[in-house]
Amino acid sequence: MGNNSIDSIDKGNNINKAQILQIANQVFVDEISGIKQVQALLNDDLSVNFIDAVKLIYACMGKVVVTGIGKSGHIGSKIASTLASTGTPAFFMHPAEALHGDLGMIEDKDVVIAISYSGESEELSAILPILKRRKIPMVAVTSNLNSSLAKIADYVLNVKVDKEACPLGLAPTTSTTASLVLGDALAVCLYTIRGFKPEDFAVSHPGGILGRKLLTKVRDIMHTNELLPKVLHTSSLKDVVMEMSNKGLGLTGVVDNSGILVGVVTDGDLRRLLDHHTDIFTTKACDIMTKSPKTVMADSLAIEAVDLMEKIQITGFLVVNSENKLIGAFNLHDLFKARLL
Repeated sequence: MGNNSIDSIDKGNNINKAQILQIANQVFVDEISGIKQVQALLNDDLSVNFIDAVKLIYACMGKVVVTGIGKSGHIGSKIASTLASTGTPAFFMHPAEALHGDLGMIEDKDVVIAISYSGESEELSAILPILKRRKIPMVAVTSNLNSSLAKIADYVLNVKVDKEACPLGLAPTTSTTASLVLGDALAVCLYTIRGFKPEDFAVSHPGGILGRKLLTKVRDIMHTNELLPKVLHTSSLKDVVMEMSNKGLGLTGVVDNSGILVGVVTDGDLRRLLDHHTDIFTTKACDIMTKSPKTVMADSLAIEAVDLMEKIQITGFLVVNSENKLIGAFNLHDLFKARLL
């Protein structure tokens, strides 16, 4: 990294900010350069092995077992997690633990992705012959095409980079980034081929924001039965106010004698009513309601209602069934409680 050595940094209280930024920017330059080198390999001699590796994993009837030691192990764990969450069953196996029983987790129908930049990691090398004897298909991610790992693997993905971003050239930095990007490329290729959809991703991430947005239906958040604000179209204004006050949603549905939704009354309607000096003793729900209100179905995604709320500037929704009968209601507070906003 030129003059950006550790020794050239002022070790006193006056840290050279410009120098720090220069070093940080050089890390980005070095790592981007390393990724481009591996990309060039992908489009050259690596391409056949990469395509075959994708085909092998796609056809796998078992799981993808990712393994590696040290920094390669951390990268392998992340790759396994990405594969698993995007439709390719996978888990990470520590090679040292594999020597003490975890090899039993691997079945003959599985595929192994082994990661070692040198290709000669002691713990990893110890389990390779066992995997070979069991005829477990193996994909190697390494920079050393003459290594023990490369020679025993069925397919080799070359992640050789010219230099690490570490000023000393010792800490795995650029090489681990390149391995991670290659793993991402495998995962994206696989889930694209599988036709993996956002809804599939949500099933694997029910606790995350995306999972909640893609899995939460209106029926999951709506108020029903005795909690549902509902009045007859012939109800008095007093009954309307009491219903809205008791149910606390800032609105009430207005139905006919058959339970068919015919309108909605909101807090805003009541405020406007007072502004017009209406006779509150003779006014009925049908006199002040908004006819043909916007509604949603119970099986609709709640996030779709959020988008519609923002578009038409309302704070609550009524829920109807296929016969337009009122069955539920919800408002912004319910969306906040469901952590959809």
